Amino acid sequence: MLALLAMLGPFSIDTYLPAFPAIEQSLNTSAIEVQQTLTVYMFSFAVMILWHGALSDSFGRRNIILVSLAVFAVATLGCAAAHSIEYLWAFRMLQGISAGAGVVIGRAIIRDLFQGAAAARLLSLVTMIFSIAPAIAPILGGWIVKHLDWRSIFLTLFVYTILLLAYCWKRLPETLPPSRRQPFNPGVLYQSYGSVFGSRTFHLLGGTVAFNFSGMFLYVAAAPVFLVQHLKLGPEQFGWQFVPTVAGIFLGALTANRLSGKIPLARQVMIGFSLLIGASLFNVGYHFFYAPALPWSVAPLFFYTFGMSIVAPVITLKVLDLFPTIRGIVASCQSFTQTLLGALVAGAIAPMISHSPVALALGQLTFTGISVCLWLSCRRQWRKDMRKDAMGA
Repeated sequence: MLALLAMLGPFSIDTYLPAFPAIEQSLNTSAIEVQQTLTVYMFSFAVMILWHGALSDSFGRRNIILVSLAVFAVATLGCAAAHSIEYLWAFRMLQGISAGAGVVIGRAIIRDLFQGAAAARLLSLVTMIFSIAPAIAPILGGWIVKHLDWRSIFLTLFVYTILLLAYCWKRLPETLPPSRRQPFNPGVLYQSYGSVFGSRTFHLLGGTVAFNFSGMFLYVAAAPVFLVQHLKLGPEQFGWQFVPTVAGIFLGALTANRLSGKIPLARQVMIGFSLLIGASLFNVGYHFFYAPALPWSVAPLFFYTFGMSIVAPVITLKVLDLFPTIRGIVASCQSFTQTLLGALVAGAIAPMISHSPVALALGQLTFTGISVCLWLSCRRQWRKDMRKDAMGA
């Protein structure tokens, strides 16, 4: 159930990517204005994701998820009916406002119920199931836009949302009893958000996950250019990029699931980073010397996302454990930093460098390098804190 909720995000992003040219023609608009439908979605997603966790900490996990699904259904129907790019922007914004509840609150639900290795295994399992969405979404979207039209993509997503709403209404339990809820008032919220965003460790750990994700999301945002212009593929062939990307996410999550509790967490993270760095370096080297071609241009994405999925569960749980009494808010803040960076990638960085496969590869390598530096800085901070504690004792 949590995986199905988390799938709303990639379905909202990846399914309609193959339809960009069709939307541009249908609404008589420009390619950059169609690209901004993704940017608007990402920015509204990032802003509202700050509040999903806080609302669930105060009003319960189940209630917020059900309301968010209802809003998302209305927004999706509005996207299908949009007759101008401005209306599509507005309803994509409403989609972004409501789509993040499942993934944020899902993490809090896992941490409500499980601890340690059990929580890491469940988080990896959710990631494995969830990873199916980015693989099938662009393929499904390409098939729909080829045989029907781009509006049918949003109608299909609307049906999915209604079925999920009915499923959650019937089966989703409440994991945060009233006795454990936090008061919803400005003073408490200000103090909670201030504690999280004022934590240097939070920024180091959250940034590690966010920059790794952005190295992958750079290629998601650039897919209409990378696949169509550089690899000369049609809208129904987006699976060439998304299948290896998601296969890496799935198998990486499976590996993380099996490694949980069997090797030190720091070693698991370094294994993941070895794959991330190796894939990024190969990607740069290949495109520096050769023209884009299958399968070499997409193969590094498999190893990149494999490493990303080994690293992410460990660091995500460390972030959630920084502030155990406000895990919903912590999950929101982490998702906010990740999504805000993703919005910057989609709205500015990807359009700026997507004209060049070498620039895209260098962008991915840069994000990976920043992520490694943040993780190593966090490790050094922990060592300093341990020495201080030892001297104090």
